[in-house]
Amino acid sequence: MQSALSAAVGKLEKELGVELFDRSKRQIVLTGAGEVFLERARDVMHAAHRARTSVDAFRDQLSGTVTVGTLMSWGTLNLPAALEEFRGANPLVTVRLRQSVTGSAGHLTAIADGQMDLALVSITSAGSKLVTLRELMREPMVFVCESSHPLAERPKVELADLAGHNFIHFPPGWGIRQRLDKGFAAAGVHPVSAYEVADYAITAELIRHRLATTILPASVANRFPDLRTVPLHPALTWSLSIASAASQNANLAITALVDTLLRHVD
Repeated sequence: MQSALSAAVGKLEKELGVELFDRSKRQIVLTGAGEVFLERARDVMHAAHRARTSVDAFRDQLSGTVTVGTLMSWGTLNLPAALEEFRGANPLVTVRLRQSVTGSAGHLTAIADGQMDLALVSITSAGSKLVTLRELMREPMVFVCESSHPLAERPKVELADLAGHNFIHFPPGWGIRQRLDKGFAAAGVHPVSAYEVADYAITAELIRHRLATTILPASVANRFPDLRTVPLHPALTWSLSIASAASQNANLAITALVDTLLRHVD
């Protein structure tokens, strides 16, 4: 063992081009160069130890990427707070948010095709055996108009009251559009589809200028306190669900994200 150690030291000295030990005396001692080298070597060892311990907090943590489809509104789900908590607890997991101009329908297709892991949707039927839905919340929808509109002072508004009025629709793939289409068809009502937009802020501007009215989830209508909201009779509800692949293998990152989302629904 001693000879092997001596050979290793001799090899190191040859590589460095200096003697690290003074062997002229009975007791071998470090040379000046040896003392400096030892100090630096200790620094390297300590740095290596710190580097190893710095990743201890990440050992056994979740990693990977989760792609999530999102909507223009999340009802009573506090999505930003949920994502903040999830990132803090799982820094090695990347969450990619994706919106689709085709709304909930587009997300369900992406889930079925394996292009998306999770999606927030406002459609109540998955429409495919490849997709499962878990409802997060539901809320009433309300009629929204400008304060001078003839229906603004009504205690309640029925879908039949909207016949002949200019109405703002949303794209066909949106859950709210599908819900309203069914409601109008059941009531035998055909409002004037003057506008079709994919943005709630634009919708509000059109209403402010008395160009049309619409129906929105209550949480969305609350963003625009200057507009008049009237309850619907009979009531219509808007729901938010989380969609995932029915054949989804046990993915701990996806499961953890779903659990986090559930904790942030009021």
